[in-house]
Amino acid sequence: MLTPEQYSEQIYKEDPILEQVTASILESGIRDVSIAPGYGRLLTMLAKLSGSSRILEIGALGGYSGICLARGMKEDGKLVSLELKEENAALAARNLKNAGYGDRVEYRIGPALESLRQLEREGARFDMFLIDADKENYPSYLEYAITLADQGAIIAGDNTLLRGRTINPEKNGPSVQAVRKFNEMIATDARLLSTMLPAYDGLALAIVK
Repeated sequence: MLTPEQYSEQIYKEDPILEQVTASILESGIRDVSIAPGYGRLLTMLAKLSGSSRILEIGALGGYSGICLARGMKEDGKLVSLELKEENAALAARNLKNAGYGDRVEYRIGPALESLRQLEREGARFDMFLIDADKENYPSYLEYAITLADQGAIIAGDNTLLRGRTINPEKNGPSVQAVRKFNEMIATDARLLSTMLPAYDGLALAIVK
């Protein structure tokens, strides 16, 4: 029997651009941990509904989520993408260019916390965020997102279930503890209006009040 996620994916037609992104990641020998297709569509919808014009992505990988975000942002919008590895950023840049968004994305390479500190010094502001990078820094990424957010900005955090480890009391590694803290923060912070979606590997969503 199909899972709910498998059923929903069967309904949608194949997306040649995103399929090419997935293929390019595999060809590059990079472990594909891109956002789930269903959540990619959701990011596009949220960017479109909110009229986002300046989006910050923490974790580029091969550009899958970047394309989903760029598809929804305003025509004059800009995506700033933080990526630790130069080879990942280069692959993402090629894929965004092939998708028609090459002139609307800026990559900053290096540890994301350093890039976030620099963005704060620059006075940068954003109206949408995607957190999808190293899990141990999720709580810090959330705090920076709130700091850099315009009122009403959307914050999305992927992999809140960590393939079931988050809800398994026997799993208590650093990443698991960090994501649990992130989940608790996003659920209880008075500055946020939030919810959590349990499909795929979990997605937290919040609006900055």
